[in-house]
Amino acid sequence: MELTRTEILPGVWLNHLRTEKFKTACLSVNLLTQLTRDTAAMNALIPYVLRRGTTRYPDMEALSARMDELYGTAVEPVVRRVGEVQCLGFYASIPEDAFLPDGESVLRPAAELLGQLLLSPATRGGLLLPQYVDGEKEKMLEAIRSRLNDKSGYALFRCVEEMCCFEDFAVSRLGGESECQAINYKKLTRQYHSLLQESPVEIFYCGRASLRELSGALREALITLPRGEINYDIGTEVRMNALEDQPRFVQEAMDVNQGKLVMGWRLGDCMEDPDQAAILTFNTVFGAGSSSRLFRSVREKLQLCYYADSATDIHKGLLLVSAGIDFDRLDQARDEIFRQLEAIRRGEFSDEELAAAKAGLCSELRALCDSQGELEGFTLSQALDGLDYGPLELAALVEDVTREDVQAVAQSTDCDMIYFLTAGEPEEEDDGDDEDEESEEREEHGA
Repeated sequence: MELTRTEILPGVWLNHLRTEKFKTACLSVNLLTQLTRDTAAMNALIPYVLRRGTTRYPDMEALSARMDELYGTAVEPVVRRVGEVQCLGFYASIPEDAFLPDGESVLRPAAELLGQLLLSPATRGGLLLPQYVDGEKEKMLEAIRSRLNDKSGYALFRCVEEMCCFEDFAVSRLGGESECQAINYKKLTRQYHSLLQESPVEIFYCGRASLRELSGALREALITLPRGEINYDIGTEVRMNALEDQPRFVQEAMDVNQGKLVMGWRLGDCMEDPDQAAILTFNTVFGAGSSSRLFRSVREKLQLCYYADSATDIHKGLLLVSAGIDFDRLDQARDEIFRQLEAIRRGEFSDEELAAAKAGLCSELRALCDSQGELEGFTLSQALDGLDYGPLELAALVEDVTREDVQAVAQSTDCDMIYFLTAGEPEEEDDGDDEDEESEEREEHGA
């Protein structure tokens, strides 16, 4: 599979991955805009409202009938946050022409339908329909509120929100509840037209169609896309260091049966010229997967937690550790996590650990090639970072990561936030002796 990237219209880029591996093709269209608290909820709502109907197919019943005519073509709204860039649009799954009867082809009409969803929504007096806006707004409010149901995910969200409280990254992909409640159909229509004029567009295709055939179909489908002054000044601001000398601590209470500990680090100076392969390998040695230090030591050997894992956000330069613990084991779990990171900083991990981490990571990267959805997400992420290599090339880079590379990433990290979701009433912050007693140990761990 070879990726070709082409600008097919002003500010509209097509990422074309030709392969005969799948029986369906996937085609996504994404508008890119800066993530901000004021506009995030409106932006997130737009594709869901557009999916309710077009001028030609004015409701979901008519749209469903049209997709059935296209042999089960499916088009769904997507909203993502990649760093501090919000990506919104549609993802389509399209049957490959080679498997259709009588030589029929649905690629061009499917691309046309995508164009209609994006550019020709059902309106009245030039405005998005109030009943569609209000209906989808209520669904989005439910989705925003429902994150409380997943306590682990909620704790992770709250840690990031507190850690990045002065940064756009604190805003979720769907925006906030109060901002969503304030949306009306007139305001949303203005934002919709603004996005069409100003947003760069990233299109991804994975399937059998040639670049020439697909480019022609997409140009026809998007020919009426209004273009003003395209805002290319979007991206993610990376903070290198923690906000304060010592990690900030936030504790909140909720009706939970298990404590949720989330610890956040800035990846630090390694983000000056980020080595994607080295950062991913470090994360795998530290906390991602069953061969990691957090799993084998903190969870299995010491039994300090019910689960423990780590993840990195390379766009924003963050390392996040999540653990489920007993309420009275906060100090023990926190300190052991620090100790495991410090051991990696000193190079105290075996060649077998490094080999297992690289083998597992390479296997995961190669497995991306078996899923069009994973390939689409990976390619969009790479495009936003200005990287032009795919999963297989990244796996090859992982193979070359050295012990010193992993140590360098670990040594660069700077702990910024410790968040604990517990039961009962939260403890008041104490800036006195108790915190001073822990300062020497935290300094030892580089926290």
